[in-house]
Amino acid sequence: MSGLLGAVGPARFPAWSPHPDVWLLVALIGAGYALAVTRLGPVHAPDPQHPVSRRQVVAFCLGLLTMWIASDWPVHDVAEKSLYSIHMMQHMAFTFVAAPLFLLGVPAWMARWILTPRWLFVTVRWLSRFFPAVVVYNAVLVLAHWPAVVNLTLENGLAHFFAHTIILLSGLVIWMPVFSPLPEIPRFGPVLAMFYLFLESILPTIPASFLTLGTSPLYRVYERLPHLYGLSTVSDQRIAGLEMKLGGGLLIWMAIGIVFFRWANDEERKERDSSAKRPSRHAVDRELSQMELTNG
Repeated sequence: MSGLLGAVGPARFPAWSPHPDVWLLVALIGAGYALAVTRLGPVHAPDPQHPVSRRQVVAFCLGLLTMWIASDWPVHDVAEKSLYSIHMMQHMAFTFVAAPLFLLGVPAWMARWILTPRWLFVTVRWLSRFFPAVVVYNAVLVLAHWPAVVNLTLENGLAHFFAHTIILLSGLVIWMPVFSPLPEIPRFGPVLAMFYLFLESILPTIPASFLTLGTSPLYRVYERLPHLYGLSTVSDQRIAGLEMKLGGGLLIWMAIGIVFFRWANDEERKERDSSAKRPSRHAVDRELSQMELTNG
């Protein structure tokens, strides 16, 4: 009954609290990227003067910013101490925003250097195929929201960190077939990429249904926590399900739109190039007339 009426009463918005572990991790990733660009770029990049493009730097920084916002106050505090719907928002940010931005921000030479160990390259290339990528996504999706796993991660800080790491890494696997920076791990063609993303948008509706249609709380930890805005545990759970179903689906459909319009633009450009190479009708007529005059 407490799950339906609202657990331990309303919660106050969490006061600011520092998370030095998050700051350190974000700083290390950012410093690693900067060092790779300045120290390794001149050695490994095809153009030593421009090892990364401005667009790649912006994409990587936005991915890092997304990861920081989703892991720091107040998002982390509310997700861990009050609302599962915010916890779900964290997962969506890691999987559907930070991961693709990181891939778009890493140039081919840097990705090649990161995957220098042969076993790592072979593993990533295999996981980036159609069926392994689909299986990884859905396996992580189900496990990350399994009641026993959620309860464990909220009660154990190390387990929480490990779970978020797996979610981010699985996000990289999911988006690799679409945004791979490496020609050695080629991106799917437009049609296959759109079908792959469409499939990824449909399958999460199954676990989301358990959240949106459930009439009792699935996670015992959140039953014991006070909720912001007077939300009941079940209402909070249903919002989380809608985030998974609609929010994740919207982001995937945005990616499908990007793939489609890129494909359309490429086809249009090819058609223009082909038309430019073909002689015009007037040029052919003029050439034939000159041939007739010459023969005459």
